[in-house]
Amino acid sequence: MESQARGGTRWRRFGLVMVPSVAATAVIGIALSQGALAASFAVSGQEFKVSADRLVGEGFVQYGTVIRPAGGDHRAVAVSAFDSATITDLCQSVVIPGVPFLGEMTVRIAAGTDPGDPVLAENLFIDLEQLNADAEFTNIDIGVSVDDTTKGPAPSGDTLPGSFAQQADRAVLEGIEQTAWATSAGTFKLTDLSLSLHRGENECF
Repeated sequence: MESQARGGTRWRRFGLVMVPSVAATAVIGIALSQGALAASFAVSGQEFKVSADRLVGEGFVQYGTVIRPAGGDHRAVAVSAFDSATITDLCQSVVIPGVPFLGEMTVRIAAGTDPGDPVLAENLFIDLEQLNADAEFTNIDIGVSVDDTTKGPAPSGDTLPGSFAQQADRAVLEGIEQTAWATSAGTFKLTDLSLSLHRGENECF
């Protein structure tokens, strides 16, 4: 594979380090229909899962960093960021253990079920641990220094100077299944929002 590619590039089920993340926000404390989320916050000790039919992102950058979830050890994550993104048929779930009198519970959020009225996000960052998707990138640069990225939002958090990054003008993902630790966005508009509680494990995938 060349270190840089121009035009459209398509990879199926591309691995963790080389693919952008689907937009999502933390299940607890979500803004109802539109709101601003903090760019930095203490990460909880729970991962969450996200699935979506399709994400179209403009201005993409991805790089590595380290987080420390509450009550846990440091973990390496891939930070994926978009200037803007639209997401169709978004599902997000988190399993909450040990709820008094109820036991294990799953919180699920669904939004953007109408392809003509998708979820909208601006200035989106996500700390990603695992992602499966069909991905297509436009004008992608692979192996650029994190200090010299020119596409997508400016990298935030702790990064190693001169470390690996990639960027693209546009990213399209389909059939998304993702596990993540945290997300922040300047604006996140969730159309047709639905929140539901389920006993036991009832995750998006």
